[in-house]
Amino acid sequence: MEHPKFIITSGGLLRMGMVTLHRDLLMPHEDCLGGGFYEFDYAGNSIVLSGKSFDYGSPRWNKVQTLKVPEAYRGMTIVYRGPWGDEINLTTDFRIEYY
Repeated sequence: MEHPKFIITSGGLLRMGMVTLHRDLLMPHEDCLGGGFYEFDYAGNSIVLSGKSFDYGSPRWNKVQTLKVPEAYRGMTIVYRGPWGDEINLTTDFRIEYY
C-alpha cells in the first residue's frame, strides 16, 4: 500500500512521493539521511513533514547544509514534527534552494 512519504538525500534534496517503501524514493548511488511522512496543509499553505522512516530512521537534520526543495513548493512553509513532539520550521531554520 502506498503512503505519502519523504526522504532527505545526502545531497540535501527533499524528495516526496506516494510509495510503499521509503527506499523507493532513493535513486541509485544516493545515500539517505532519513525520512518520514508528509501532508499538505492547504489552509496554512504549508507542508508538514513528520515521523521517521522504517528504512532510514528520523531525518538527520544536523547533516543538512542546504535543503533543496522542488520549485513547485516555493512560497510554502515547511515544518518537521519529530516523533517526540519537537517541531522545526525548516523554512526559517535552513538555507533553502529550489530546483
